Amino acid sequence: MPAVSADTLTLTRLSSPGVDALERPVRSVTRGPRGYEGEGFPVVRAFAGVSAADLDPFIHMDQMGEVDYEPGEPRGTSWHPHRGFETVTYMIDGRFAHQDSAGGGGLIEDGATQWMTAGSGILHIETPPAELVESGGLFHGIQLWVNLPAKDKFLPPNYQNLEGGQVGLVTSPDAGSLIRIIAGEIEGHRGPGSTHTPITLAHATVQPGAAVSIPWHPEFNALVYVLSGRGRVGAEGRPIEQGSLAVLGKGDRITVAADGSQDSNRPALEVLLLGGQPIRERVFQYGPFVMNTKQQLIEAVEDYQAGRLGVVPPNALMPHTIR
Repeated sequence: MPAVSADTLTLTRLSSPGVDALERPVRSVTRGPRGYEGEGFPVVRAFAGVSAADLDPFIHMDQMGEVDYEPGEPRGTSWHPHRGFETVTYMIDGRFAHQDSAGGGGLIEDGATQWMTAGSGILHIETPPAELVESGGLFHGIQLWVNLPAKDKFLPPNYQNLEGGQVGLVTSPDAGSLIRIIAGEIEGHRGPGSTHTPITLAHATVQPGAAVSIPWHPEFNALVYVLSGRGRVGAEGRPIEQGSLAVLGKGDRITVAADGSQDSNRPALEVLLLGGQPIRERVFQYGPFVMNTKQQLIEAVEDYQAGRLGVVPPNALMPHTIR
């Protein structure tokens, strides 16, 4: 799991918890079911079984892979619409190609993030590039949906390409953990992602036997998702493992600790840390549309069918297959 690596001994270190620090307790730990998305690539439905109120401002998250494809096996999605929220695709291993009807696009690979604001409406495609389909290889990433408040539902679509080298990097006081800040901030250290809804999104690698206490905005909710490995989370040290999602309660720090023994093919505990300012607005969702009323959903479907969410550009990227 390369994502972005760094020598933690040379990085800025987070402060140690003060005597008045309030570690967030664990409210629940769930495990998402496995399924398939798009043209048939495997995912873990990370948020399954968790209440919308606990997730707000997040709507949906899939862990894509981790899978080592044979030649001809890699799959993605074909062209499809979105309206009313933002999609965040974070590639840990492998490559995904993106193109959208508003002119955004590029290759997402090894620690890069594609941040697409669907806003008033957009068409896009995410698919493995032809060379990955031909050769096969490792594929592992996250797709997260971030809700937009009612005032921003119809913003013009936008695209941000966040290369892996742009992420903010910090470490724990003992240098036993590497924290990559993709969006938002942790103790004044910021990630490159520009968000309409205030959130923090980070990927932490915690070495076997190490622990990290991460300052967290007290007004944000707090979710910890385990990408791989085993460990403990929260003030009470609840056990977590690959595929676990921990919902944390009130406080100003998140504590994560890695078990001293990890599997040989997963040498460290890898977690995604995410939280944001809850929007607390009514949500109506129908597939790729996330709106505030049922009428807005009807209008989104009608606008898509009428071609008002954009058109597939000439010479568009298309899924590649081996003939």
